[in-house]
Amino acid sequence: MIKSEFLPICKEDMQKRGWEQLDFIIITGDAYVDHPSFGTAVISRVLEDAGYKVGIIAQPDWRSTSDFKKLGRPRLAFLINAGNLDSMVNHYTVSKKRRDKDLYSPGGKMGLRPDRASIVYTNMVKQAYKKVPIILGGLEASLRRFAHYDYWSDKVRRSLLFDSEADLLIFGMGERQVIEIADLLNNGLDIKYIRHIQGTCYTVENLEEVYDYIEVPSYEEVSTDKKAYAKAFKIQYEGQDSIRGEVLIQKHKDVYIVQNPPVLPLSQVELDRVYSLSYMRNYHPVYEKMGGVPSIQEVKHSIISERGCFGGCSFCALTFHQGRVIQSRSQESIIEEAQKIVGDKDFKGYIHDVGGPTANFRHVACEKQKKHGTCKNKQCLYPNPCKNLYVDHEEYLDLLKKIRSIEGVKKVFVRSGLRYDYIMADKKDEFLQELCKHHVSGQLKVAPEHISPKVLDLMGKPRREVYDKFVDKYYKINEKIGKKQFLVPYLMSSHPGSDLEAAIEMAEYLRDIHYRPEQVQDFYPTPGTLSTCMFYTGFDPRTMKEVYVPKSREEKAMQRALLQYRNPKNYELVKKALLLSRRKDLIGYGPKALIQPKGEDKKNIKTKDIRGKKHKRKRK
Repeated sequence: MIKSEFLPICKEDMQKRGWEQLDFIIITGDAYVDHPSFGTAVISRVLEDAGYKVGIIAQPDWRSTSDFKKLGRPRLAFLINAGNLDSMVNHYTVSKKRRDKDLYSPGGKMGLRPDRASIVYTNMVKQAYKKVPIILGGLEASLRRFAHYDYWSDKVRRSLLFDSEADLLIFGMGERQVIEIADLLNNGLDIKYIRHIQGTCYTVENLEEVYDYIEVPSYEEVSTDKKAYAKAFKIQYEGQDSIRGEVLIQKHKDVYIVQNPPVLPLSQVELDRVYSLSYMRNYHPVYEKMGGVPSIQEVKHSIISERGCFGGCSFCALTFHQGRVIQSRSQESIIEEAQKIVGDKDFKGYIHDVGGPTANFRHVACEKQKKHGTCKNKQCLYPNPCKNLYVDHEEYLDLLKKIRSIEGVKKVFVRSGLRYDYIMADKKDEFLQELCKHHVSGQLKVAPEHISPKVLDLMGKPRREVYDKFVDKYYKINEKIGKKQFLVPYLMSSHPGSDLEAAIEMAEYLRDIHYRPEQVQDFYPTPGTLSTCMFYTGFDPRTMKEVYVPKSREEKAMQRALLQYRNPKNYELVKKALLLSRRKDLIGYGPKALIQPKGEDKKNIKTKDIRGKKHKRKRK
């Protein structure tokens, strides 16, 4: 088998390999980038490693069937994904405005994939070929496998499997499932009988052969009753574990969507093999004349060291996709990849990141997870670290030391998520000291997200006091080692539970710590998250208590403006928010004021000067 070259994207490529027909054709909404940070690359290489012939149709023109036919009819199946992102998230900002750039397309060009790409591509394949199995995968399919709230249409949409009429849907990280499916198809089994594989969904018209299942409220119920939606989500959310998870079904008209339990995590040996395959580690050369593919820049000299996250943030979709159980690569595998990076002609000595969803999670949260799975109604870090949580950074620290000792490596940075509450739970300071000394590039990004207790509780994030202690320790360590490095906190406005009072509380906090955020993320209700369920229903599905949800465009704008209250462009929004909240005390000239009065507001304004003495401003 030919190795170390891009997989076929045209008939000429197939002929060079002596292939008349492909076993699988992968259709993707992204440009073809053969790097292990891209799902298409991973699945294609895993199939190739198993002995299958694979071709790639990247960003086909969906206005006709021509591009869908350019590699011919596959022997076994079409595999379809929308790309590394949900196609709607890829196209639209939180304010539902069309984005200017698509970082996963050549030259960053927009418009090379359709909205709801998984459905469109499936329909075009059905037009091009009759009776060819179609299997959906990737993030879009994974997070839309049940009836789900769709922010862009502001309604509950049916399962992607129902709307697309594909034969099978793979959810989560799909290496194990795709090989099982491939082998069964190769052995002659009709795809309609492939119904037992963990990490897959399928449809049936009756439940005669479905056993030991839990039925969640139907599409018809959840699309008309928000409490039913919250109930359905709770069942789905609690069942996302490969060990204790059960078969879930959801009715759509006269058809049942059946979800098998999530797939078992890959072993370290299996994960190492996935990342050892013959990736070209770059975009296909056909894109060179178009300016390349921008998304490769951030990951080309970065290393994925683990998968999964036991952090459990409500606004994150990882629970529904990668899961809460950590899967980590061996040090040997990671060091081998680092050496490949050093050999890259464009490498300048800097490895940009060694991490994953949460960089400092390198092992399962506790021994219990290995036998019994994750806790159904308990989080590992929230509201406080669990007494059974294994807190240790020694192995990760040892890994970073080994990578930075490789000849040719000048610096190893850690830029993916770091859980500061996990760092604070570590009784030893060695990791934070080493991080500051060797692995921070002038500023460290962390995610407190908010400081209001009522918002943090709904986010599943630690209290402000934990972050304050981390900030204090971080700056003391930097002072001790003689470095002037900063913290950049990620902050979120308009999350469920955040009213104007909470937003003002955040603004006052920013005033007191003298921090001016350059960017603020407005909460984005993407499919598959606990926070999105709260946003749509107005209930916390875990408790069924009502949740305040800021939805009007004006209030969302005011909340965002409050976090950047020093920006003159935000003055009127901030003023309106303060007046609506009866916080005139924050309009003035004293050290506690957020904004100063203008025009008529200057008359008779009571405030404090910098010494705290009250006075009435005199008119000139």
